[in-house]
Amino acid sequence: MSDENEHLENDAVKQTTETPEGTRLDADMSEDELLAALGAQADNVLGLNDEEGEGFANPLEALAAENSRQEEEIASLKDQILRSAAEMENLRRRTQKDVADARTFSISGFARDMLGVSDNLRRALDHVDDAHKEQPGIKTLIEGVELTERELLNGLEKNGVKKLDPKGQKFDANFHQAMFEVPNTEVPNKTVMEVVQVGFVIGERVLRPAMVGVSKGGPKASDVKEG
Repeated sequence: MSDENEHLENDAVKQTTETPEGTRLDADMSEDELLAALGAQADNVLGLNDEEGEGFANPLEALAAENSRQEEEIASLKDQILRSAAEMENLRRRTQKDVADARTFSISGFARDMLGVSDNLRRALDHVDDAHKEQPGIKTLIEGVELTERELLNGLEKNGVKKLDPKGQKFDANFHQAMFEVPNTEVPNKTVMEVVQVGFVIGERVLRPAMVGVSKGGPKASDVKEG
């Protein structure tokens, strides 16, 4: 009798299996019951709640949906990383440009003040009568003023400030300011004929435009053949 009971117990053990997640699987279960049990097991493994698991016919669909969700999340994170990297690169470039501009244009205010000194030196030279230029004392004074003017302009140029003296060049509204027109049919129209006051630039920026007189009545610059 005891042998028969032991045989029945062994059959029961063989027919019933409990998974590590606590889901019981019996050999007598139908296919739908097995799928339902496996679905419950998949939900436990994935940590899905009841609402997230609804609408799936079997656990494979649930796993596929979870995999798709994670792939979308990864793609979104990659996009955020790429955007952040692009923004950092743009910021780096802007910072480099700002630093370069600061180095180039930091003396703009000082240079602009020095232009008045240069103008006064030039006026002093221009107001000396030709008849007096060869007098010993005046000649020495003129040479000293000219030397001072050259040293000032050289110092400005070493710091990126250059003089604009465009006589004979084509008028450029970006760097020149037209004060009057000079009738002349022999040179291309809008040619700088006179420079009333020289201009100055620092880097590519205009500190002061050159004040000029331009020709009028000649052919257009595009109609003049070179050479």
